[in-house]
Amino acid sequence: MVLAACSSAAATETDTLVLSLQDAIRLAQEQSPSAQSARNTFLAAYWNYRYFRANYLPSVTLSSAPYINKEMNKITQSDGTASFIQQDQFGADLTIKVNQNVSWTGGSLFLKSSLSRLDEFQKNATAYSSKPLVVGYEQSLFGYNALKWDRRIEPIRYREARKQYAETLEVISATTCSHFFSLASAQTELEMARQNFASADTLYSMAQGRYKIGTITENEMLQLEINRLNEETNVLDAEINLREVEQSVRSFLGLEQTVTLRLVMPDSVPQFEVPLATAMQMALQNNPDPDFYQRIIKESESNLSYAKASNGLRADLYVQFGLSQTGRDVSSSYNHLMHQEYASVSLSLPILDWGRGKGKVRMAKSQLALTHTQAEQGMNNFNQNVEKLVMQFNMQARRVYIAALTDKRAQQRHAVARRLYIMGRSSILDLNAAISERNAARRSRLYAMSTYWILYYTLRSMTAYDFEHHTPLTEQLPI
Repeated sequence: MVLAACSSAAATETDTLVLSLQDAIRLAQEQSPSAQSARNTFLAAYWNYRYFRANYLPSVTLSSAPYINKEMNKITQSDGTASFIQQDQFGADLTIKVNQNVSWTGGSLFLKSSLSRLDEFQKNATAYSSKPLVVGYEQSLFGYNALKWDRRIEPIRYREARKQYAETLEVISATTCSHFFSLASAQTELEMARQNFASADTLYSMAQGRYKIGTITENEMLQLEINRLNEETNVLDAEINLREVEQSVRSFLGLEQTVTLRLVMPDSVPQFEVPLATAMQMALQNNPDPDFYQRIIKESESNLSYAKASNGLRADLYVQFGLSQTGRDVSSSYNHLMHQEYASVSLSLPILDWGRGKGKVRMAKSQLALTHTQAEQGMNNFNQNVEKLVMQFNMQARRVYIAALTDKRAQQRHAVARRLYIMGRSSILDLNAAISERNAARRSRLYAMSTYWILYYTLRSMTAYDFEHHTPLTEQLPI
């Protein structure tokens, strides 16, 4: 599975996986738990959008409710009195209904046809009732129009989900860079610790001979021994830290814990600058945050509309027109069809609610005002973050160059300091300082490289644009 997902990676017989930075990113986007979670989140949003779209399409329903009734029931007679009469009935019906929601009114238009049968076993009689065609319409006249508001909100929600998925993939890439360089740093720390221990052990062995002939002091001899012991401890600590980091990286990438990772470090970084105006344009166009703020404003407006509709006069309209007939058999129930009309309007007006309705409206208005403020502040922060990120990225390539040059010079200085110490022309303090500078320069180089690639993919996540190749990022949606 690992080899299939990572074409340039090579696994040896000892389960060693060789990974470049791009291999690790590709692996993380394909099989990491974070990527799987992102795919499932998008799929949930996709099917929710499909459900929303289906509300505006015609629906066809076939229904039936057969029953058997054999019991004593209280029946009201024609003279107004009531008697308990035994009933022995079988009833069955079949209805097909076509329903179409009307978004601009919030109502529902329907067309249905039904046939019912009733068997009276005591009288050995059978009757049919048919409604070949019934057309009706129902809606709330002054109520909340959920269909209208869903049409305004749900497309924004789905667009946000699409952009969120593309952003998440690039965030996974940035997180992979962090894990990759954390492992590279742990491996480098172990390598440096072993080099330092080997050097300290060699110098300590040499010092023992020099101490015997009196060319170094006892204090310097003890300092070298302390250095050797400290470096041996550093090796043990680095080995433990490397195992912990490897475990974390394997877990993030979704790899077996038995796989050993060997990294191939990038030898350079791309040399290009990002225009701020282009980055801002791409961010506003492709980032999910503007859609998020637009959506929450629409949702607050929807809540206000619902509060207003619930507080005032409510009226429900229902009208129905059709044909119907009854008969002893099926064919007769379709002969000489009779017209049927039905219309009703139900009204409801709150008279005394102790200010609950008005309070609900005011609360919704306050929430809408708060949402506008939050959206405005959020977009200001968004613009500032894009500007800050572009500025940091444009300077980071220079930082990488400086860190690489510093690392090279620090290694040269360490080699000179070690040679001078062996020749007896410098003190142990100078040598220790050179070792510390070399280690710090190596760490700084790794940190600068890590920061560059994290900024690189973070910028891609915010803009959904590849500034290196001047192409938009096309997310591979899992549908």
